Amino acid sequence: MLKAASGVRFEEWFSDTDASLWLGERDPRLRSTIVSVWVLDRMPDDQEFEDKLAEAVEEIPRLRQKVVEDSLGIAPPRWQDDPDFDSRFHLRRLHLGGHGSLPELFALAEPIAMQAFYKDRPLWELYRVAGLEGGRAGIILKLHHAISDGVGLLKMTESMIEKERNPRSRQRRTPAEPKALRERTHSSRLLREALAKRISSERVGARRALHSAATLLGNLFSDPARTLRGARSMLESLARLLAPLREPLSPLMRERSPGRALRGFTLPLADLQAAARAAGGSVNDVFVTAVTGGLRRYHEHFGYAVDALQMMMPINMRGDDEKGKRAGNNFVPARFVVPVGTRDPQQRLATIQERVRAQRAEPALSHMDDVMNVLNRLPRPLMDQFMESMVTAIDFVTSNVPGPRRHSYSSGAKIEQMFPFGPPAGAAMNITLFSYAGNCHVGINSDRAAVREPDLLLECIQKGFVEALAIASDGS
Repeated sequence: MLKAASGVRFEEWFSDTDASLWLGERDPRLRSTIVSVWVLDRMPDDQEFEDKLAEAVEEIPRLRQKVVEDSLGIAPPRWQDDPDFDSRFHLRRLHLGGHGSLPELFALAEPIAMQAFYKDRPLWELYRVAGLEGGRAGIILKLHHAISDGVGLLKMTESMIEKERNPRSRQRRTPAEPKALRERTHSSRLLREALAKRISSERVGARRALHSAATLLGNLFSDPARTLRGARSMLESLARLLAPLREPLSPLMRERSPGRALRGFTLPLADLQAAARAAGGSVNDVFVTAVTGGLRRYHEHFGYAVDALQMMMPINMRGDDEKGKRAGNNFVPARFVVPVGTRDPQQRLATIQERVRAQRAEPALSHMDDVMNVLNRLPRPLMDQFMESMVTAIDFVTSNVPGPRRHSYSSGAKIEQMFPFGPPAGAAMNITLFSYAGNCHVGINSDRAAVREPDLLLECIQKGFVEALAIASDGS
């Protein structure tokens, strides 16, 4: 395990959730690519930007590490320093043609989002884009979800941005001497270490199983009725979380492909907070209410009346003392049906709030690491089939990531907007809300086979937000 100066821990071996994200994308439709698009008030200073990136590479091990797997699949994949690491491969420059508009910047990012990573290199790419209108510039950051979830990623990227345009502490870095190539790991050594990891994991699992069995037996003797009720509740919870889905509920958004369309817009965070207060809910409740209202409109445009859709929402499993302290993924993908046809936004919000609360209270949530450990040991064809049944029938994914409350800077350039594009990963679309500097930036990453008219979808989602935000005035 490595620990960065920022306090973030970087484990050598993939967690079971990380492994499922990595191994699941043998199907290109399930690629777990995260893209973030920033708009800056000007182009960052070249030398300062490259110096800052060099510092980030030193600070964040994942930026210089690649994924290594043993040939027999004995153990989960692991992170290992890339002996051929060259930041010039990952750092690229582009110029935006046309009028330099935001939609054109999103269009430029679409093929970047669609393209698979080079698996023998670290899983990130960073593009500086010149030519935006008004002398602005863009940054496109692409990385694999196996590196981290949104919460961990936010902590990692702190090493790449600054709190001031010209911080007093900034100094010109003296170019470091090239590091000697690290030792290459031979396949025989990989197998030995994978076997040792597997044996260690089996021992830990056996100890946990024995402890759980002893606790269960003790509880059976002391309170058998309550213990049996708890066991039944746990099994029912696992069944709900893992139940395969036959097909999407949407009669319209049913096809799946690796194609991606990116759209986004911005609105004031205060407006969502006001609607949340008026409804007695959270910003996330208002967000999901707006999205469902937009999806109702999209279906109605094509003549479909839809009562409900299947949504996936990641539930962050980090405790308050763990937030941002460990890289990697620590979430459970909750899947549940949400109302779409309910026209009253307050009534729809109340139902959504109730169902989200029920998902967060599922007894099996805290045991999903153990479940994924078992699933990852299935033969790969069975695991692939299971992953497909879990996600390709999802209609849409929502995610809500809180960002910095004040503006951040990149090598002298002010970051005005930060648009998040989470991966659909088998769903028809992923709609992510990222709060930053008093605004909410909404990123819509849709599957081009499922959503044939992404501009219409954008318009419908925007109208869904107008409807949901009106709760504030209706409740005043």
